Amino acid sequence: MQLLDGKIVSQSVKDRLKVLTEERIQEGKKVPHLAAILIGNNGASETYVGSKVKSCAEIGFKSTLIRLDEHISENDLLFKINELNDDFDVDGILVQLPLPKHIEERKVIETILASKDVDGFHPESVGRMVQGLPAFYPATPYGILLLLEHYEIDTIGKHAVVIGRSNIVGRPISIMLSKNEYPGNCTVTVCHSHTPNLKEICLQADIIIAALGKPEFLKADMVKEGAVVVDVGITRVADPSKKSGFTIKGDVDFDAVAPKCSYITPVPGGVGPMTIAALMMNTFKACAAKD
Repeated sequence: MQLLDGKIVSQSVKDRLKVLTEERIQEGKKVPHLAAILIGNNGASETYVGSKVKSCAEIGFKSTLIRLDEHISENDLLFKINELNDDFDVDGILVQLPLPKHIEERKVIETILASKDVDGFHPESVGRMVQGLPAFYPATPYGILLLLEHYEIDTIGKHAVVIGRSNIVGRPISIMLSKNEYPGNCTVTVCHSHTPNLKEICLQADIIIAALGKPEFLKADMVKEGAVVVDVGITRVADPSKKSGFTIKGDVDFDAVAPKCSYITPVPGGVGPMTIAALMMNTFKACAAKD
């Protein structure tokens, strides 16, 4: 069993982007600029946005963090997004989710220009991805592809089972793994809460992407020997023994499943860092497209 170490691969991606950014500076070209909007003071969101801003500084990107009150109106938020749309210096825009209940997520996503949609959630981005056209891939699935590519995981002709069908991870990764390119060319089965015989389907899988948000859902008796397992889950579970009062669990029962795997991601330290690396890649591409 070998760990798919997202920390190592993420650092490798950022190191490569740092070199490319320094080359742009030497050539007198524009420096990539990411603008992030954070609404309210959700602890997890603060952590995520902080990591993104830190990564920008590490690579040499410009970043702008815009903090807005949790009671901001939907119209005022959309106005702020449009200001960023109109700002040529801003290459990528992300609005940290989740949003307050009075703001419609779909409207926010669709207001961001597709050319600045570095999260890869805009319908145009998704449509282009489905049709095999150049597009910004959603950051988490893109990060998974970068991870598989780094470790040279054989995906051609493999049976990939995706557990979960969210627009953020499950659906896009199923499309990306089926594309006629590497990493890809998989036969993909998408499973969800209404899938009968889930255990039997998982036992057929060469690659399992667990992305349903249920701690330790995937058990050892659901995984065949030698499978590659990618755990996208990250859930805070109460743990009085911890100073924080909680522990982080993935969707995979890691201790039991890991011995059966050829490769497996840890939680934390697997897919999480790769999501940020993929976001940085998208931001660089958005900037380079302006050359």
